[in-house]
Amino acid sequence: MDGVRQEGRSSRSVNDPERDPADASPGINPKQVVAASLKRERTRAGLSIGELARRAGIGKSTLSQLESGDGNPSVETLWALSTALGLQFSALLDAPVHPVEVIRFGDGPVIPAAAADYSATLLSTARPGTRRDMYLIRAEPGEPRVSAPHSRGVVEHVVISSGRARVGPTDAAVELGSGDYVSYAGDIEHVFAALVPGTVAVMISESS
Repeated sequence: MDGVRQEGRSSRSVNDPERDPADASPGINPKQVVAASLKRERTRAGLSIGELARRAGIGKSTLSQLESGDGNPSVETLWALSTALGLQFSALLDAPVHPVEVIRFGDGPVIPAAAADYSATLLSTARPGTRRDMYLIRAEPGEPRVSAPHSRGVVEHVVISSGRARVGPTDAAVELGSGDYVSYAGDIEHVFAALVPGTVAVMISESS
């Protein structure tokens, strides 16, 4: 498929709970992986640092250091935190893949009709077992809409109908014009910021 594809980096899955976090995949800083995972999962669970520390039976300062990437995560501490969050141990040691796919207007596979001035461009196919909800978005320039992470595995798809907007993960949002398409992980913080008056978009939220 034509179009611009930006891929996030990922680490090899860690399934052995006895494996030292310092032995994570080459090129990946395990402290930063743990820090990002803890912050993401704690935010998703709606817990404060103090509350998660209490549930895990560790010090609040210890958790704060881990989330800032300054602490030294031990197997025992990560076990306690993953249990408190209701996660697999390995979830805190995996650097998640959050691809952002952009298809500009006019790109992508075009399928024309035989007897009418009509064509269709395939933007995305539904994953097996997923549900998709569709929304019409109207937005004006000013304060952007910043959305907290949704449930794990949610993917959002946006097509700009008119206007321009900056859309996607808050740290990797892309500027889109009329007819442009983007998909991104909805289980990390993301933003929709209209850049011109009268911006209209179609947004589809996909969940399994």
